[in-house]
Amino acid sequence: MNHHTLRCCGNIPKTHFLFSFFSLFFLFSFTNSAFDLATIPFNDGYSHLFGDGNVVRSSDGNGVQLLLDRYTGSGFISSNMYQHGFFSANIKLPSNYSAGICVAFYTSNGDVFEKTHDELDFEFLGNIAGKPWRFQTNLYGNGSTHRGREERYRLWFDPTKGYHRYSILWTAKNVIFYIDEVPIREVLRNEEMGSEYPVKPMSLYATIWDASNWATSGGKYKVNYKYAPFVVEFKDLVLKGCSVDPIQEVSDNDVCSDQNVDLEAQDYANVTPMRRLAMRRFRQRFMYYSYCYDTIRYPVPPPECNIIPAEKQRFKETGRLKFGGSHRRHSRRGGRTSTPVEDTDQGDM
Repeated sequence: MNHHTLRCCGNIPKTHFLFSFFSLFFLFSFTNSAFDLATIPFNDGYSHLFGDGNVVRSSDGNGVQLLLDRYTGSGFISSNMYQHGFFSANIKLPSNYSAGICVAFYTSNGDVFEKTHDELDFEFLGNIAGKPWRFQTNLYGNGSTHRGREERYRLWFDPTKGYHRYSILWTAKNVIFYIDEVPIREVLRNEEMGSEYPVKPMSLYATIWDASNWATSGGKYKVNYKYAPFVVEFKDLVLKGCSVDPIQEVSDNDVCSDQNVDLEAQDYANVTPMRRLAMRRFRQRFMYYSYCYDTIRYPVPPPECNIIPAEKQRFKETGRLKFGGSHRRHSRRGGRTSTPVEDTDQGDM
């Protein structure tokens, strides 16, 4: 198992900083205050996944560092599997040269359902010195890795300078990806999606790993271990959902009905008009690839795609913005079987 990272600053034009500042101000002007979240100590909800001594628990027990060195990456996993939930953490990404690194924060059941796994991803992609971190979100249901649902974005802040909260809400109705209190992507379940919407219990994973073969400029820039160890920090972890046995005979709907109702009543489950406006503005400013507009890959958009004509005009047939970048696909390493969209141009677009 392995995963990704992000970064900013360097030789970026002043106009980019001004633009990012005003975009940030706009986004947060239209979102509510911080969510009311109950965090748990690391040892109460998570355990070591791989990496031996590269999983370093904080002294207060509320966080953990994951390290990548020339010998191994590292990762942790939730102690239980969940039938729907809200999965969240404050994360600070590695700084300096981070090309080839992948930091991932995701839910999956691939260890239990190897051929029919479900997955929801935040994947952060490192970069060369002076270039910003980028990231993607993705969704799989029932082993549908041949139909990747990647979207790729930039950030409006430097994720190496401080902690920011990254969250995944998964219900029977929808999936929402959040950064801080800004919803950046929502996938609404519909009948046409069928089994490609995630429905089976999943664990929460976090990993850092060497993805030199694809993460930065299509593999052009590799991990440089002169800068090792690369450290990603997690704290204020949240696991809210219905813990279940994935092999149990009792219907999860019966076991989890009350907890699912409570989950869907939470503030973060409600995309208010203001939050929807902030999401639209984020996507206008910072999304630079969408599978929904990749007509080479999908001549007929997947059924959950909400095609917005004004938005579609900004993208080429490759699904990338018209003013830069290109598109290719490669298989991922290790236990991850998705087909990431590569950045062969890491310059500012």
